[in-house]
Amino acid sequence: MSINYIDELNDSQRAAVLYDNGPSLVIAGAGSGKTRVLTYKIAHLLEVGYEPWSILSLTFTNKAAREMRKRIEKQVGERARYLWMGTFHSIFSRILRTECEALGFPSSFTIYDTADSKSLLKSIIGEMQLDDKKYKVGAVQSRISNAKNHLILPADYGRDAETKQVDAANQMSAIGEIYSRYWQRCRQAGAMDFDDLLVYTYKLLFEHPAICKKYNERFRYILVDEYQDTNFVQHQIVQLLTKENNNICVVGDDAQSIYSFRGANIDNILKFKAIYKEARMFKLEQNYRSSQNIVGAANSLILKNREQIRKDVFSEKEEGELISLDAAYSDVEEGEIVANHIHRLHTREQESYADCAILYRTNAQSRIFEEAFRKRSIPYQIYGGLSFYSRKEIKDVIAYFRLAVNSADEEAFKRIINYPTRGIGKTTVDKITSAARTSQVSLWDTITNPQQYHLELGNAALKKLAAFQEMIMRFMADLEKEDAYTLAIRVLKESGIIKDMGKSDLPENLSKRENVEELVSAIHDFVETRQEEGDPHVGLVDFLSDVSLLTDQDTKVDDDVERITMMTIHAAKGLEFKNVFVVGLEQNLFPSQRCLDSFKALEEERRLFYVAITRAEQRCFLSYAKCRFKYGKTEFSNPSCFIADIDSRYIQPSAPAGFKRAETASRSFGSKKSATPLFEKSLPPRFKKVATTSRTTALPKGDVEQQSGIVVGQVIEHERFGLGDVLKVEGTDENRKATIAFRNVGTKQLLLKFARFKIIG
Repeated sequence: MSINYIDELNDSQRAAVLYDNGPSLVIAGAGSGKTRVLTYKIAHLLEVGYEPWSILSLTFTNKAAREMRKRIEKQVGERARYLWMGTFHSIFSRILRTECEALGFPSSFTIYDTADSKSLLKSIIGEMQLDDKKYKVGAVQSRISNAKNHLILPADYGRDAETKQVDAANQMSAIGEIYSRYWQRCRQAGAMDFDDLLVYTYKLLFEHPAICKKYNERFRYILVDEYQDTNFVQHQIVQLLTKENNNICVVGDDAQSIYSFRGANIDNILKFKAIYKEARMFKLEQNYRSSQNIVGAANSLILKNREQIRKDVFSEKEEGELISLDAAYSDVEEGEIVANHIHRLHTREQESYADCAILYRTNAQSRIFEEAFRKRSIPYQIYGGLSFYSRKEIKDVIAYFRLAVNSADEEAFKRIINYPTRGIGKTTVDKITSAARTSQVSLWDTITNPQQYHLELGNAALKKLAAFQEMIMRFMADLEKEDAYTLAIRVLKESGIIKDMGKSDLPENLSKRENVEELVSAIHDFVETRQEEGDPHVGLVDFLSDVSLLTDQDTKVDDDVERITMMTIHAAKGLEFKNVFVVGLEQNLFPSQRCLDSFKALEEERRLFYVAITRAEQRCFLSYAKCRFKYGKTEFSNPSCFIADIDSRYIQPSAPAGFKRAETASRSFGSKKSATPLFEKSLPPRFKKVATTSRTTALPKGDVEQQSGIVVGQVIEHERFGLGDVLKVEGTDENRKATIAFRNVGTKQLLLKFARFKIIG
């Protein structure tokens, strides 16, 4: 490796990069430059004699893989193109397409996305005449996915005690049978879902020793990014791939393990050294992202977790501002407080909206902040919205491609058999499906040989099906002759999609046309890029493989307008912003109520909070609401216990003026202490009063005494809007109104008859 690259690394990074004599574990603290270490380590391996095709680098997102490849290309040139680098799913799908005959699959097998899987499961649930309200597709899919991630196959599902117990508790005892039918139908359709890409790779390596040995010999060095996010089956595959060769380097941070709900197992990284006995550990502890105060606060928080690999993350950047803590009276006021902070940063500090992020525990929390931003005309975007390839018109076109590549693809067949409309209705499709099930063949086979499979339809329907079949067969015939772009244009024209979309100039139809035009551009770019990389024939199979593996996180909003980013904390992992707002820090919300009775779950929630704080570069704002409208009523809350986990020297409370007086006043309405003893002990003294004073009853609606007592100049405490100054009182009796200038939500006129408030001064 060139000496100037080595000079860019600190001592810990350099040691991790240069070590290539056996297994290694790189614990990379937040903002510690792990991508640089991975990139330089691969470049170093190439420099010391490893061939690029003998290096396997596994990542969790296509974005991460692309960024790493670009960086490596800058250092070592074109050799980087030959690296085996990509996501687990993309790499394993590549291996499976080469070796799938050993598993009984065609090399052109379809990859089902989440929507395809749900559609098939919905059909199976209906066929089994199960209650779809009890057997909700999402829940069933989650249970099957969980089983696959733990390598529990259909034959073993019913014998697994834990799965039986969970299914019984959820009153879904038929999941095992649904799973079995789903497995069989996917095989029959020549399809794999995302989980299958992992399961079948494991089966391939475990059940076929010669193939396993082949890939052990091919991959002389394996690198895995974000190892704390690996699940059981991924961990098992990595072990199989290193069975005869211990040259493996895994990089990750146990403190950022937050995806157990997806099957991620923190033990994979915590127990790595127990599995690879001779493994060396390297700790990257210098944070290059955040200020000293933010790093110090995050350190003091995560220190409370017992299950972790200890490290002392530090920053040599400026000390920075203290973390701001805002106590709002309600979720509404919390939204206004955050909007006010951002407005101030934008106008006074000249901060871009794009440098601000709102992070919340649940998606439902976004509404309040959206409304606050709309009122001020502050632009924002919800990160993780509907992705390009999830839009209906795009999925319709993609379904044509899929059926041309794999005629057994049931979900693609059903999606396009009558799109654009060609007179093939639900009754006809139901008959095709019934005949296919009876003969245990695909829907495509049924319409290809209607007499053989006893498809009882009239001549008119059979002619329509024959015309559809002939069109698809023309596409099939040219799969190897024409590149993806050329064939895609033909599909759009001959299928009638272009004609259908040209019928109307309504805004929604124009939007659909623009999306399809963008799809064509994407295919064209894909073909040219792949051809420039040396692939002479880039067909629809290649394009579909690439599209199937895209994730919402890999897509970007292409918009010149700078916007605030709003997202769940889970979605924020891997991102960074100058200014971060972590909102909704209330007990039972964050940490989630369902996590409070589980030690492991509570520690993961704390790691989630750690991830949120460490997204911030310069400023971090925390906030919580004392009341929140839930389940049709106002509920009062304590601040999150995690606030107390942060060393108080890093926090600057910014409660509004009169906050303590308001607390005292509210207690006169019958409030009582509801915090647990443990919570009271763990909370710093200056926060105890706020946390232990949880109002259990709402402030009363205005009454005669309130109405007659309120005068200009008084301060009131409103249940939702917080503190406010009385500017004007007018009207009589039931029409009596007051104009109140609230500290955070602006001026409002209240009809005193219905207003919930308390006069406090």
